[in-house]
Amino acid sequence: MPVTIPSALPARSILEDENVFVMTPGRAQHQDIRPLHIAIVNLMPTKMATETQLLRLLGNTPLQLEISLLRMASHDPRNTAQAHLDAFYTTFDEAAEQKFDGLIITGAPIETLDFEQVDYWPELQEIMDWSRDNVFSTMHVCWGAQAGLYHHYGIPKYPLERKIFGVFPHRVLDPRNRVLSGFDEVFPAPHSRHTETRAADIEATDDLELLAVSDEAGVYLVGRRDGRELYVTGHPEYERHTLKLEYDRDHARGLDVAVPRHYYPADDPAAEPMVTWRSHAFLLYANWLNYCVYQATPFDLDAIGTA
Repeated sequence: MPVTIPSALPARSILEDENVFVMTPGRAQHQDIRPLHIAIVNLMPTKMATETQLLRLLGNTPLQLEISLLRMASHDPRNTAQAHLDAFYTTFDEAAEQKFDGLIITGAPIETLDFEQVDYWPELQEIMDWSRDNVFSTMHVCWGAQAGLYHHYGIPKYPLERKIFGVFPHRVLDPRNRVLSGFDEVFPAPHSRHTETRAADIEATDDLELLAVSDEAGVYLVGRRDGRELYVTGHPEYERHTLKLEYDRDHARGLDVAVPRHYYPADDPAAEPMVTWRSHAFLLYANWLNYCVYQATPFDLDAIGTA
């Protein structure tokens, strides 16, 4: 089933070329089913690339989705054209009266800052508070995961001596959890971060469950026990060359950056990187949509947040 996005959104042509099932709002209105309403708070500076990455994963599902793109009103993005923002994004204030089946809060390249130093932190806190009563299930990704764990549970992030950078194997800790349905016992996922969330802090929080970890990269998946929140510390949405572009950029700047681990064949940056994480990325998003959202969200959106 399709993901419904505006006809003119640049991601549309890319996804159609990849045979991802997308649908125009006009065609969707003639479908006699209720689509899931999914909002994406896109905090990444490269918003168009992130849109495509997330919509690719969301579009690989038998569910019909209606997507709303949100941006921070308290932050002026410098890497996305204003015309694109005006055409496809709304601010939180414009969306706050709505309710959504699902919400995705992306990462942002600001993890070395204290949360309170981020210029849009008060607005993001307002969104996270609002989500508790107006969204059925929220997925937090990378820095967005650290932000959610800190805001909702007081769980801190810790600086690392060296950046976690590459594609790492992870172990499933609770194979009966629906989010991990169909996962291999060990599966790969990309990471790119300078800070970490520690397993001991998750295990000390009653409402949370540690779902998947890596011996090299640490905590990867954390879920609220009722499925209403999912925290993903890595980047399953990354494309083949995303880590390469990051490595090449930092290497060209003369920064002391290590070659991404387990990414290039034989760890040779001259080789073409191999995609090893795509199937589990699709499965993670499909499971979240199916088990945490579709199977549990009320048919009447107005019922979200009520007794």
